[in-house]
Amino acid sequence: MSEFPIPHGLPQDRDAGPFDPPSAITALRAARPVSPLQFPDGHEGWLVTGYEAVRTLMADTRFSSRQDLGIVHVPYETPGMPAQTEPSPQIPGLFIAMDPPDHTRLRRKLTGAFTVRRMRQLEAHIAEIVERQLDEMAGMAPPVDLVTAFALPVPSLVICELLGVPYEDRATFQTNTAQFLVRDQELDEKMAAYGAMTTYLAGLVTSKRAEPTEDILSDLARDSDLGIEELVGIAFLLLLAGHETTANMLALGTFALLEHPAQLAALRTDADLMPGAVEELMRYLSIADIFYRYATEDIELCGETIPTGSTVVVSLLAANRDPLRFADPDDLDVRRTVRGHVSFGHGVHQCLGQQLARIEMRAGFAGLLRRFPTLALAVPANEVPLRSDMNIYGVHELPVTWTDER
Repeated sequence: MSEFPIPHGLPQDRDAGPFDPPSAITALRAARPVSPLQFPDGHEGWLVTGYEAVRTLMADTRFSSRQDLGIVHVPYETPGMPAQTEPSPQIPGLFIAMDPPDHTRLRRKLTGAFTVRRMRQLEAHIAEIVERQLDEMAGMAPPVDLVTAFALPVPSLVICELLGVPYEDRATFQTNTAQFLVRDQELDEKMAAYGAMTTYLAGLVTSKRAEPTEDILSDLARDSDLGIEELVGIAFLLLLAGHETTANMLALGTFALLEHPAQLAALRTDADLMPGAVEELMRYLSIADIFYRYATEDIELCGETIPTGSTVVVSLLAANRDPLRFADPDDLDVRRTVRGHVSFGHGVHQCLGQQLARIEMRAGFAGLLRRFPTLALAVPANEVPLRSDMNIYGVHELPVTWTDER
């Protein structure tokens, strides 16, 4: 193992540019795509950065998603948090942190709600939501913050309607989910945000069990196999993932297109490029980057043996930029045919709402470029505040302007 240096902690700042992987991660992937990683507490785990290795690992259920199986070793220095923590107990309903058969039981209860057919039936309605929000934005005096004016409201409106969460409560869940995703914070701050969310959602699912309406949470509440705690866990996961990921893709994706004018011009010229462009933006930006797995036995992965009990850190961003899988991976190319990117994960935990996210992004980017042909940054690119402090990457704000051409 001494052939290459073992990194101490995990470099996470995108020092090579606002859209690129950390330079240390890129160098490590080239040298050793499955590499030992020295955690701050002295424990030696593993960092997986190569595309082939990431896909293989995420398809192998011997790499567990359960954080209660062993000690969680924080891969970077986190103020206010010990480098080594006690095992996290399983949270009812939070199936992203479960293995089969528990994961299978809960996920199956949602597959009917997120089928490709059902999502396509929603396309026209999602397009209406996008257009209404664009109307509101067009009535504002530029410059405006694209995050608050467009990127956050659109997926929030959509997921609220689907789940049956009152949109007027958005300030509650947007504030608390954002706080929950802050990377470096005191543990009690994180748990306070989580507690506020679960208290709110417990009241909501309890009311839906008593008086169900036509929405996903009501459908789940009708299922006597699910307890209130499980309903709360599922609701938390769907609500957080349903607005945070797409909101950050819409904002960061717009930033990336504005910084790549040739790619933006190609999309304006040929609307048929949009579906492929969304996949390319997903690959290029990889806003949900770091995931954890735990080896339940000795496992050989791409020539390396990962011992039982090892904490394994997976970088989807590094995998999506692997030159062994994608030609010129650090170039944004909206004409690229992107197959097999791992932005939605892979294996049994592949994102349940990926079709919904695709529809929202296609409608969102297409509508924005059509309605605002002169859209431009209102500040220098280096003044855009990046979400490098968050577990889902993006921008905190994106000040934009345009010329009124009415």
